[in-house]
Amino acid sequence: MSHSRRCAACKSLRRRCPKDCVLAPYFPPTNPQRYACVHKIFGASNITKMLEQLPVHLRAVAADCISFEASSRVEDPVYGSVRIISQLQEQITEAQTELVKTKGEIAFHNAQQQQQQQMQQLQMIHAIAQEGEDQHSWLSSSQQDPFPNVNQQLLEDYNYSNTFFGFEF
Repeated sequence: MSHSRRCAACKSLRRRCPKDCVLAPYFPPTNPQRYACVHKIFGASNITKMLEQLPVHLRAVAADCISFEASSRVEDPVYGSVRIISQLQEQITEAQTELVKTKGEIAFHNAQQQQQQQMQQLQMIHAIAQEGEDQHSWLSSSQQDPFPNVNQQLLEDYNYSNTFFGFEF
């Protein structure tokens, strides 16, 4: 890899940029501040050693991480990136709390709707039972009930529904 210009690292160190410069792909001459931050916190030899120990396909990610940590340390010398991580963890905790609260509200709403549906079903059973009682009264003793099991079950359901959940209809 031939460099027509020196990388930010070599330029900062006032040296010639070799063809196999480990730092050149990650610290281009167009962004000297990135290298300056990293150099200030970690030093040139440490950065070079860290990058050389990694496989080539992981070096770009490592350089980005090193750069992020260095810029965080320059911004906040005491906490560095820990401050940002702590803030993000707080946001995650708040979001999880909000999620639990929202799920609880949804469950409450669903329970209310289910209770309303049960109430409507009980009211329908009550209406059908009333209809069955009215129909049963006009049947003469010589006529047989065309649906004896159905009407009997409806009457039983009606009697049970009068005490269902403590509600009376």
